[in-house]
Amino acid sequence: MFDYSNKVVAITGASSGLGKQMAEGFAKCHANLVLLARRVERLEASAKEWEAKYGVKVLPVACDVTSSESIANAVAEVEKVFGHCEVIINDAGGEKGTGTPLVDYKREDWDFTLNLDLTSVFAVTQAFVNFMKKQIAAGKQNYGRVINIASIYGLVGNTALPTIAYHTTKGAVVNFTRGAAAELAPQGITVNAICPGYFYTELTTDTLNTEYFQEFAKRTVPMQRYGHEGELNSVAIFLGAEESSYVTGQAIAVDGGYTCV
Repeated sequence: MFDYSNKVVAITGASSGLGKQMAEGFAKCHANLVLLARRVERLEASAKEWEAKYGVKVLPVACDVTSSESIANAVAEVEKVFGHCEVIINDAGGEKGTGTPLVDYKREDWDFTLNLDLTSVFAVTQAFVNFMKKQIAAGKQNYGRVINIASIYGLVGNTALPTIAYHTTKGAVVNFTRGAAAELAPQGITVNAICPGYFYTELTTDTLNTEYFQEFAKRTVPMQRYGHEGELNSVAIFLGAEESSYVTGQAIAVDGGYTCV
Protein backbone atom coordinates (compact mmCIF):
# COMPACT_ATOMS: atom_id res chain seq x y z
CA MET A 1 0.00 0.00 0.00
CA PHE A 2 1.07 3.58 -0.80
CA ASP A 3 3.69 2.53 -3.32
CA TYR A 4 3.88 5.32 -5.91
CA SER A 5 6.11 3.50 -8.38
CA ASN A 6 5.41 4.72 -11.94
CA LYS A 7 3.05 7.41 -10.61
CA VAL A 8 3.60 11.14 -11.17
CA VAL A 9 3.03 13.71 -8.42
CA ALA A 10 3.11 17.44 -9.26
CA ILE A 11 3.50 20.03 -6.50
CA THR A 12 3.27 23.81 -6.72
CA GLY A 13 5.30 25.86 -4.26
CA ALA A 14 7.85 23.04 -4.22
CA SER A 15 10.97 25.19 -3.87
CA SER A 16 10.77 25.45 -0.07
CA GLY A 17 8.75 24.82 3.07
CA LEU A 18 5.88 22.36 3.18
CA GLY A 19 5.86 21.89 -0.59
CA LYS A 20 9.47 20.75 -0.62
CA GLN A 21 8.92 18.51 2.41
CA MET A 22 5.92 16.81 0.82
CA ALA A 23 7.78 16.35 -2.46
CA GLU A 24 10.58 14.47 -0.73
CA GLY A 25 8.00 12.41 1.15
CA PHE A 26 6.52 11.25 -2.15
CA ALA A 27 9.99 10.55 -3.55
CA LYS A 28 10.59 8.19 -0.61
CA CYS A 29 7.44 6.34 -1.77
CA HIS A 30 8.98 5.97 -5.25
CA ALA A 31 6.89 8.67 -6.99
CA ASN A 32 8.23 10.54 -9.99
CA LEU A 33 7.91 14.25 -9.31
CA VAL A 34 7.05 17.49 -11.07
CA LEU A 35 8.38 20.41 -9.01
CA LEU A 36 6.63 23.69 -9.81
CA ALA A 37 7.73 27.11 -8.54
CA ARG A 38 9.22 30.39 -9.75
CA ARG A 39 12.66 29.78 -8.21
CA VAL A 40 13.69 27.09 -10.68
CA GLU A 41 17.30 26.95 -9.46
CA ARG A 42 16.05 25.58 -6.14
CA LEU A 43 13.92 23.01 -7.94
CA GLU A 44 16.90 21.91 -10.01
CA ALA A 45 19.00 21.40 -6.88
CA SER A 46 16.28 19.27 -5.29
CA ALA A 47 15.81 17.30 -8.51
CA LYS A 48 19.49 16.43 -8.69
CA GLU A 49 19.61 15.38 -5.03
CA TRP A 50 16.44 13.26 -5.04
CA GLU A 51 17.10 11.52 -8.33
CA ALA A 52 20.43 10.33 -6.94
CA LYS A 53 19.09 9.52 -3.47
CA TYR A 54 15.76 7.86 -4.30
CA GLY A 55 16.14 6.68 -7.90
CA VAL A 56 13.08 8.57 -9.16
CA LYS A 57 12.69 10.97 -12.06
CA VAL A 58 12.22 14.60 -11.03
CA LEU A 59 11.12 17.31 -13.47
CA PRO A 60 11.73 20.91 -12.32
CA VAL A 61 9.47 23.41 -14.10
CA ALA A 62 9.44 27.18 -13.65
CA CYS A 63 5.81 28.07 -13.04
CA ASP A 64 4.02 31.21 -11.92
CA VAL A 65 0.65 30.03 -10.58
CA THR A 66 -0.87 33.48 -11.15
CA SER A 67 -0.28 33.14 -14.92
CA SER A 68 -2.59 30.96 -17.03
CA GLU A 69 0.05 30.78 -19.74
CA SER A 70 2.70 29.59 -17.29
CA ILE A 71 0.36 26.92 -15.92
CA ALA A 72 -0.52 25.72 -19.43
CA ASN A 73 3.17 25.51 -20.32
CA ALA A 74 3.81 23.45 -17.20
CA VAL A 75 1.08 20.96 -18.07
CA ALA A 76 2.45 20.69 -21.60
CA GLU A 77 5.89 19.90 -20.17
CA VAL A 78 4.42 17.21 -17.93
CA GLU A 79 2.65 15.66 -20.91
CA LYS A 80 5.83 15.70 -22.98
CA VAL A 81 8.08 14.17 -20.30
CA PHE A 82 5.74 11.78 -18.46
CA GLY A 83 2.49 11.52 -20.43
CA HIS A 84 0.37 11.33 -17.28
CA CYS A 85 -0.02 12.83 -13.80
CA GLU A 86 -1.90 11.13 -10.98
CA VAL A 87 -1.61 13.81 -8.29
CA ILE A 88 -1.55 17.62 -8.26
CA ILE A 89 -0.89 19.40 -4.95
CA ASN A 90 -1.76 23.09 -4.73
CA ASP A 91 0.72 24.39 -2.18
CA ALA A 92 1.91 27.72 -3.64
CA GLY A 93 0.76 30.77 -1.72
CA GLY A 94 1.58 33.81 0.33
CA GLU A 95 0.02 36.89 1.83
CA LYS A 96 0.47 40.63 1.91
CA GLY A 97 -0.59 42.70 4.88
CA THR A 98 -0.17 40.15 7.66
CA GLY A 99 -0.92 41.78 10.99
CA THR A 100 -2.98 44.60 9.48
CA PRO A 101 -6.43 45.01 11.09
CA LEU A 102 -9.49 44.54 8.87
CA VAL A 103 -10.41 48.22 9.05
CA ASP A 104 -6.98 49.26 7.74
CA TYR A 105 -6.38 46.46 5.23
CA LYS A 106 -5.37 47.71 1.78
CA ARG A 107 -7.39 46.71 -1.25
CA GLU A 108 -4.24 45.99 -3.28
CA ASP A 109 -3.03 43.56 -0.58
CA TRP A 110 -6.47 41.90 -0.56
CA ASP A 111 -6.40 41.46 -4.35
CA PHE A 112 -2.83 40.12 -4.27
CA THR A 113 -3.63 37.51 -1.62
CA LEU A 114 -6.87 36.34 -3.24
CA ASN A 115 -5.13 35.96 -6.60
CA LEU A 116 -2.19 34.00 -5.19
CA ASP A 117 -3.96 31.87 -2.57
CA LEU A 118 -7.36 31.24 -4.18
CA THR A 119 -7.57 32.01 -7.89
CA SER A 120 -4.36 30.08 -8.51
CA VAL A 121 -5.90 26.98 -6.89
CA PHE A 122 -8.80 27.17 -9.34
CA ALA A 123 -6.51 27.75 -12.33
CA VAL A 124 -4.00 25.01 -11.52
CA THR A 125 -6.74 22.52 -10.63
CA GLN A 126 -8.65 23.22 -13.83
CA ALA A 127 -5.58 22.77 -16.03
CA PHE A 128 -4.36 19.57 -14.37
CA VAL A 129 -7.83 18.01 -14.06
CA ASN A 130 -8.44 18.51 -17.77
CA PHE A 131 -5.12 16.77 -18.40
CA MET A 132 -5.98 13.96 -15.98
CA LYS A 133 -9.39 13.39 -17.57
CA LYS A 134 -7.81 13.12 -21.00
CA GLN A 135 -5.19 10.65 -19.83
CA ILE A 136 -7.74 8.55 -17.90
CA ALA A 137 -9.91 8.36 -21.02
CA ALA A 138 -6.87 7.33 -23.06
CA GLY A 139 -5.97 4.60 -20.55
CA LYS A 140 -2.65 6.23 -19.61
CA GLN A 141 -3.60 6.49 -15.92
CA ASN A 142 -6.25 4.97 -13.69
CA TYR A 143 -7.18 7.80 -11.39
CA GLY A 144 -6.58 11.44 -10.40
CA ARG A 145 -6.03 13.21 -7.09
CA VAL A 146 -6.19 16.91 -6.24
CA ILE A 147 -4.82 17.96 -2.85
CA ASN A 148 -5.27 21.59 -1.80
CA ILE A 149 -3.16 23.00 1.02
CA ALA A 150 -5.50 25.22 3.01
CA SER A 151 -4.92 26.10 6.68
CA ILE A 152 -6.42 25.89 10.14
CA TYR A 153 -7.19 29.55 9.43
CA GLY A 154 -9.56 28.30 6.74
CA LEU A 155 -11.55 26.49 9.45
CA VAL A 156 -11.51 28.98 12.34
CA GLY A 157 -10.62 32.57 13.16
CA ASN A 158 -7.73 33.51 15.42
CA THR A 159 -6.92 35.94 18.21
CA ALA A 160 -3.15 36.00 17.70
CA LEU A 161 -2.82 38.46 14.83
CA PRO A 162 -5.07 39.86 12.06
CA THR A 163 -4.86 37.92 8.78
CA ILE A 164 -8.21 38.69 7.16
CA ALA A 165 -7.35 37.97 3.52
CA TYR A 166 -5.57 34.74 4.45
CA HIS A 167 -8.59 33.58 6.47
CA THR A 168 -10.82 34.40 3.51
CA THR A 169 -8.79 32.60 0.88
CA LYS A 170 -8.14 29.49 2.94
CA GLY A 171 -11.80 29.19 3.91
CA ALA A 172 -12.69 29.50 0.24
CA VAL A 173 -10.14 26.82 -0.68
CA VAL A 174 -11.84 24.44 1.77
CA ASN A 175 -15.23 24.92 0.15
CA PHE A 176 -13.75 24.96 -3.36
CA THR A 177 -12.44 21.52 -2.41
CA ARG A 178 -15.94 20.32 -1.51
CA GLY A 179 -17.51 21.72 -4.66
CA ALA A 180 -14.83 20.32 -6.95
CA ALA A 181 -15.00 16.93 -5.18
CA ALA A 182 -18.73 16.69 -5.81
CA GLU A 183 -18.28 17.51 -9.50
CA LEU A 184 -15.33 15.23 -10.18
CA ALA A 185 -16.25 12.19 -8.09
CA PRO A 186 -17.96 10.31 -10.97
CA GLN A 187 -14.82 10.72 -13.09
CA GLY A 188 -12.40 8.93 -10.80
CA ILE A 189 -10.80 12.14 -9.51
CA THR A 190 -10.88 12.94 -5.80
CA VAL A 191 -10.33 16.39 -4.30
CA ASN A 192 -9.29 16.90 -0.68
CA ALA A 193 -7.71 19.60 1.45
CA ILE A 194 -5.06 19.58 4.15
CA CYS A 195 -5.27 22.30 6.80
CA PRO A 196 -1.85 22.67 8.43
CA GLY A 197 -1.42 24.24 11.81
CA TYR A 198 1.76 26.05 12.83
CA PHE A 199 4.77 24.85 10.85
CA TYR A 200 8.06 26.62 10.21
CA THR A 201 8.38 27.93 6.63
CA GLU A 202 10.07 30.94 5.06
CA LEU A 203 6.80 32.85 5.48
CA THR A 204 6.18 31.95 9.13
CA THR A 205 9.55 31.61 10.87
CA ASP A 206 9.90 35.22 12.00
CA THR A 207 6.39 35.22 13.48
CA LEU A 208 6.59 31.80 15.10
CA ASN A 209 9.91 32.61 16.76
CA THR A 210 8.55 35.60 18.66
CA GLU A 211 8.07 35.16 22.39
CA TYR A 212 4.46 36.28 22.04
CA PHE A 213 3.57 33.63 19.47
CA GLN A 214 5.43 30.84 21.23
CA GLU A 215 3.45 31.58 24.39
CA PHE A 216 0.23 31.74 22.34
CA ALA A 217 0.94 28.33 20.78
CA LYS A 218 1.59 26.72 24.16
CA ARG A 219 -1.80 27.96 25.36
CA THR A 220 -3.82 27.06 22.26
CA VAL A 221 -2.18 23.94 20.76
CA PRO A 222 -2.88 20.86 22.91
CA MET A 223 0.47 19.32 21.92
CA GLN A 224 2.11 22.60 23.02
CA ARG A 225 4.47 22.76 20.05
CA TYR A 226 4.71 23.61 16.37
CA GLY A 227 4.64 20.93 13.69
CA HIS A 228 7.90 19.21 12.92
CA GLU A 229 9.39 18.89 9.45
CA GLY A 230 7.75 15.99 7.60
CA GLU A 231 4.68 15.71 9.84
CA LEU A 232 2.42 16.81 6.97
CA ASN A 233 3.78 14.22 4.54
CA SER A 234 1.81 11.18 5.70
CA VAL A 235 -1.55 12.88 5.15
CA ALA A 236 -0.57 14.00 1.65
CA ILE A 237 0.67 10.50 0.79
CA PHE A 238 -2.58 9.00 2.10
CA LEU A 239 -4.80 11.39 0.13
CA GLY A 240 -2.82 10.99 -3.08
CA ALA A 241 -2.77 7.21 -3.04
CA GLU A 242 -4.74 5.00 -5.41
CA GLU A 243 -5.99 3.11 -2.35
CA SER A 244 -7.73 6.25 -1.01
CA SER A 245 -10.33 6.17 -3.78
CA TYR A 246 -13.35 6.59 -1.45
CA VAL A 247 -12.05 9.69 0.34
CA THR A 248 -13.10 12.97 -1.27
CA GLY A 249 -14.31 16.41 -0.26
CA GLN A 250 -12.52 16.29 3.08
CA ALA A 251 -10.52 18.94 4.94
CA ILE A 252 -8.04 17.29 7.31
CA ALA A 253 -6.39 19.45 9.96
CA VAL A 254 -2.77 18.62 10.86
CA ASP A 255 -2.45 20.98 13.78
CA GLY A 256 -1.49 19.28 17.05
CA GLY A 257 -5.12 19.57 18.13
CA TYR A 258 -5.54 23.35 17.63
CA THR A 259 -8.97 23.05 16.01
CA CYS A 260 -10.35 20.39 18.39
CA VAL A 261 -10.68 22.76 21.34
